[in-house]
Amino acid sequence: MASKPKHKMPIEDRAKQFMPFAALKGLPDALAAREKITVPRIELSEEMAEELDRKMHCLIKGQIASVVYFNKDEYIKVTGMVARIDETSRLLQIVNTKIAFDDILDIT
Repeated sequence: MASKPKHKMPIEDRAKQFMPFAALKGLPDALAAREKITVPRIELSEEMAEELDRKMHCLIKGQIASVVYFNKDEYIKVTGMVARIDETSRLLQIVNTKIAFDDILDIT
């Protein structure tokens, strides 16, 4: 004779049996950090610097522009409306992103 279970396990408790278990906490974050490729900052040649300067002088507030700039060991491209060009502080603002002139690699 087979014995009947005395009581059924609640559904919530049964679901806990199948939940994922992280034996090494923080391992996915550590692996993701290692996968990030860091690149050195590119030093602009004199010709590249002159071309970038010409492009900077063509920018006007309200225009759509794409800017490639260096930020924390990587190059990022942001596209949007030029919100501000501050020559005193040497900052270019694309929508809400503030970019130092010295970090800019290219503008299109």
